[in-house]
Amino acid sequence: MSKVLVITTSLRARSNSDVLAGRLAAGARDAGHEVECVSLKGKKLGFCIGCFSCLKTQRCAIKDDAVEIADKVMNADTLVFVTPIYYYEMAGQMKTLLDRLNPLYSADYKFRKVYMLSVAAEDEETTPVKAVNGLQGWVDCFDKAELAGSLFCGGITDPSEAEGKETELREAYEFGKSLL
Repeated sequence: MSKVLVITTSLRARSNSDVLAGRLAAGARDAGHEVECVSLKGKKLGFCIGCFSCLKTQRCAIKDDAVEIADKVMNADTLVFVTPIYYYEMAGQMKTLLDRLNPLYSADYKFRKVYMLSVAAEDEETTPVKAVNGLQGWVDCFDKAELAGSLFCGGITDPSEAEGKETELREAYEFGKSLL
């Protein structure tokens, strides 16, 4: 099977995103994948300064936790980004990380499949559209990769509410089992 990297971007302790990411990871492990989870909690991530030195060196000039995460992303077969939806868009820290993964653009990255799991208080079908489109824009920069799927879990407002949402927990688990 493949090496799956799950990146959770919520900064809240015991977040709904983390609960659902854990179920997704369990499903992926049960399907035979090697799974590593990385959380942005406690990580230092500076903003991209647009110097483009990374396109020549495949390394970011800013020395912080994004460099180690980029190495993990480069060596994973499958990526899963997990984000809360804030104002109908991915969390700002996820966008910051995507910008900081620019060194991979000219590198020999391994990932081919990219997925998104998003969580929000709103439960309208259109709630995650802009977040998915934002991730699609990032994926479009990588010729060998594709956005292979997304799962949205809406209507979750309380920080501990995901634990009681059996349908969403089951969907996240099954989504993890279906990763390629």
